[in-house]
Amino acid sequence: MSRLFCLPVLIASLAVAGCSSQSVRIEEEQLLKSSDINTELGLAYLEERDFERALKRLLKAVEQNPDNARAHTVIALVYDNLDRPDKADLHYARGVELDPQDSYGQNAYAAFLCRRGDIASAEQRFKAALENPLYAQPEVALTNAGLCVATHGDREGAETYFRSALRRNPKFAPALYQMARISFDQGVALSARAYLQRYLEVGKHTPQTLWLGIQVERELGDRDAVSSYALLLQGQFPDSEEARLLEQSRAKSGGRKR
Repeated sequence: MSRLFCLPVLIASLAVAGCSSQSVRIEEEQLLKSSDINTELGLAYLEERDFERALKRLLKAVEQNPDNARAHTVIALVYDNLDRPDKADLHYARGVELDPQDSYGQNAYAAFLCRRGDIASAEQRFKAALENPLYAQPEVALTNAGLCVATHGDREGAETYFRSALRRNPKFAPALYQMARISFDQGVALSARAYLQRYLEVGKHTPQTLWLGIQVERELGDRDAVSSYALLLQGQFPDSEEARLLEQSRAKSGGRKR
């Protein structure tokens, strides 16, 4: 008799356990979804440079799902902007540990490491970003790697990275500008002009591109092009460092508008 009474009790217990387990799963799914939502909200606030609200959302996202790789990467970006490198490093590292195939996270971490002077580790992260065959923008990581090594004196390595970026995307404006600079520094003004022309097909002028254009055309002796660049620089960016350099160069040459 005791067994007969035990069977209904056992069935009832299993039913309760099943309901409880299902409730836990639903709750976990809700937490994961909420974590993703808070991550995207945090990213939106970050793009608006509202770091306080971004941090609040992202801390909640990490609390809801400690294994949310994207949340760790985005909160690292916030801490990076807030000049809290230790916390940024912690979350960057956790993000790429959770998702090594996240090329965007690897690229962001690499740029952070480069700014801190850890070039070897930065290059490893850039390479990790490029190892993902599904990475949609390898030219970004390649250009960032070039800027990283150039900042620390490796111009030859930088050129290699920039050329690799342009092989992936011949119309990538940042790499075209960098190659124009390198060409001019190497004394190849015609090549610098060609890269600048390619840049202008896909990008907009900045104070840096206009000043480089002035220097290139001065070297090539095209006074009309120099004047055109100078007018744009003074008209669009009158308070820029490059506009100041232009005025200084004119003063040194006796005020002549070359």
